[in-house]
Amino acid sequence: MRRTGIRRPGLALLLAIGLAGLSHPQVPSKPAAESRAVETIAPGVEHVTIRRGDFSTGLGPDRWTINVLVLDPSKIRLGLGRAHDKVVGTETTSSIAGRLGALAATNGGYFRTEGPYRGEPAGIVIRDGKVLSEPSRRRPGLAVSNRGPITRLAVVDVDLRAEVVASKSARRRIDGVNRPRFPDELILFTPEFGRTTMTGPEGTEAVIEKDRVAAMVPGKGDAEIPRAGWVLSGHGAAAAWLQANLRRGARLEWRNDIRFDPRPAFPPEFVIGGGPRLVHVGKPAAATDPGTYGAGFADARHPRTAAGVRADGRILLVTVDGRQPERSVGMTIAELTTLLLELGAVEAVNMDGGGSTTMAVRGRVVNSPSDLTGERPVSDALLVFGR
Repeated sequence: MRRTGIRRPGLALLLAIGLAGLSHPQVPSKPAAESRAVETIAPGVEHVTIRRGDFSTGLGPDRWTINVLVLDPSKIRLGLGRAHDKVVGTETTSSIAGRLGALAATNGGYFRTEGPYRGEPAGIVIRDGKVLSEPSRRRPGLAVSNRGPITRLAVVDVDLRAEVVASKSARRRIDGVNRPRFPDELILFTPEFGRTTMTGPEGTEAVIEKDRVAAMVPGKGDAEIPRAGWVLSGHGAAAAWLQANLRRGARLEWRNDIRFDPRPAFPPEFVIGGGPRLVHVGKPAAATDPGTYGAGFADARHPRTAAGVRADGRILLVTVDGRQPERSVGMTIAELTTLLLELGAVEAVNMDGGGSTTMAVRGRVVNSPSDLTGERPVSDALLVFGR
């Protein structure tokens, strides 16, 4: 991450993405045949289905099925729905939307796909000013506010510097929030994570309630997280620091320094990680995205999900089906950028894609998820509500 000691190792289980070939969006040599269907879902919520390319044969190399939600920011609000209302765990996009009463939804950010921490976000998550997950690999976030007469969003790079302060001379960097603990790391767990830390015994944990150390738990792990508190979990050097500097009853402070670039014109209600940035001030932006991405993602066609905003303030939530040559082949990041520009986006960001790509409208999945098992359970969803 950019200028921060927080790191997130061990994310090989996550969907890897790459930035090869992003300098120039790909433009078809000739316009593809296209049909569009438009449906008004609710005041300010329009669902557009686009079929582009030649569908006359059984399989085709250049055909796309695209779903777009065009949202009037004065008539809707955007929410962040977590799987089962926790940091860890997975739930389908349509289930999250139905459970929380959303008009429509798309899947959200990247997440850990396997193991006991399945569903843990792989990127920044901030909700109501509280950090629930730190930035990952310098990837950007989508910042959203519903305060005032309209809903606004911005694509931002996020720099987080977090530390715990026991005294003027005893402070330590926090390496991560609500994620697995690795050697010599200090991880902070909040109540949103779940009932316990799910950690192993080779460490020390400090249970914090009302900003005081309620208990020190060495050599056990899996400490219970207070509903009105948090837990510090240390391994190796971090565990030694906890043992040397904390005592039961001692005061303890958790400090965050959160910096956005560019600074949004509004205080965000929530921020969710994505990447790469697709459009900035109306121009292609993926080539200069500072995030670290793996090879083979950006320049291959995959199912995609994206969020953006037009110059008139209208919000775009977009899915492109893929890995289904009879229906839709997916898009490269460059092709997705071209699509967002075509739809009028002046700011846009790529969200989690592949088998996660899902759009639900009034509880019904309207796209075609690519997993053979159907709609994939995900970590979170972007939810559309009426105002």
